[in-house]
Amino acid sequence: PGASPAPSRLAVSQEVPSGGRVRLWSDYLNVRLHPKSIYVIRQYMHEGDCGCLEAFGQGESLLQDPGCAEELEDRLHFYVEECDYLQGFQVLCDLHNGFAGVGAKVTELLCDEYAGKGILTWGLTPVWSNVGVSKQWGKPRSDAVVPDLDEAVTSSHLLRFSRLGFFSPQDSQKNIYRLMNAALGVVHLSRHSSLFCPMSLSGSLGIT
Repeated sequence: PGASPAPSRLAVSQEVPSGGRVRLWSDYLNVRLHPKSIYVIRQYMHEGDCGCLEAFGQGESLLQDPGCAEELEDRLHFYVEECDYLQGFQVLCDLHNGFAGVGAKVTELLCDEYAGKGILTWGLTPVWSNVGVSKQWGKPRSDAVVPDLDEAVTSSHLLRFSRLGFFSPQDSQKNIYRLMNAALGVVHLSRHSSLFCPMSLSGSLGIT
């Protein structure tokens, strides 16, 4: 009696790292992951000297490298062989950066190697800043809409919307990358998934 109760696992897991150590979402990750479930992309590091993985083509080219593809397949086969009855795969990947390209190649690999198995893919995007804001008036434009997904993946239409004020002047290049990555990601991930579900914190993928 009188002893303080032990903190619940939920309370412990919700503790936020202090001292300015929070830089990535994985800083909140308290789960002990199996080494075979982790593959670090060392060609591109977060805020590193070698640059960030920010374009769809960069992500695609990563898995065209035989070394990367072999590493990924090795980890995948390790878990597949442990399954008594494999029903399918669940894939979560960013749409707004180069991981859209990585996810596209991963789902293509799963579709080719495990035909008939379900692939549920979640395409994730963060809050988009200043998307659809007019440079002239500083408020949302009702006409800043991409009418067709096929048009969204062409650089000429992206540049045209940039000139119209679809992107903020400070982040126009970054937003062009984000828009192109999201559009290409939607097209490619949908093609190789049984079900594709885009999810965005801002309620929009930035292409409508």
